[in-house]
Amino acid sequence: MSIDQLKTIARRIREFFFIPVLLLFYFSTQKKLIISDVRRWVAVEYFEGTGRYDVLKLLALMAQYKEFRNIFYFRMFQGRLIEVLFAYIARIFYRESPVLVLCKASTIGPGLFIQHGFSTMVNADIGANCWINQQVSIGYKDRTGRPTLGNNVTVSVGAIVLGSITVGENVVIGANALVAKDVPANCVVGGVPAKIIKKMAPR
Repeated sequence: MSIDQLKTIARRIREFFFIPVLLLFYFSTQKKLIISDVRRWVAVEYFEGTGRYDVLKLLALMAQYKEFRNIFYFRMFQGRLIEVLFAYIARIFYRESPVLVLCKASTIGPGLFIQHGFSTMVNADIGANCWINQQVSIGYKDRTGRPTLGNNVTVSVGAIVLGSITVGENVVIGANALVAKDVPANCVVGGVPAKIIKKMAPR
């Protein structure tokens, strides 16, 4: 039996243990946020075999995307004790990405999409429908506070966002940018330190 065949069998076995995930979904106080996350991921990262129902899409995402699992468990740990306990059980079968950290103190709006998520740390207050790439650091510069990101913010690969700053809505932070000052809405910033390189019309 080949390695690929063994991996396929292991994946099928894991997919069978979906009951903790279903229980979490149906009894969670975070259901609306989870549904928003599911629909965003399906829209961005289209894949087949999910059917028309949100719960089937949720199971497919949990089976295929470790980064989605990180977001799912982050939601669960914001809920009641029973949700936390079931999350620990689900993590036995659906392991999240160990190199993606979503700090528990963060507040994360609906529809967060994390592409790749390798070596990424997020400790911030984040609005709706944001997009974060790999090797990104968002968090404290010192003890003065952490960043606040508005809705529809994209943080590109390698970017660093630090300190008690505010990034406005509809902002694109370019690759490897260092953002340590407030950024107005509707623009693209890049460089070290980051500067506005393009202004955009409001959405």
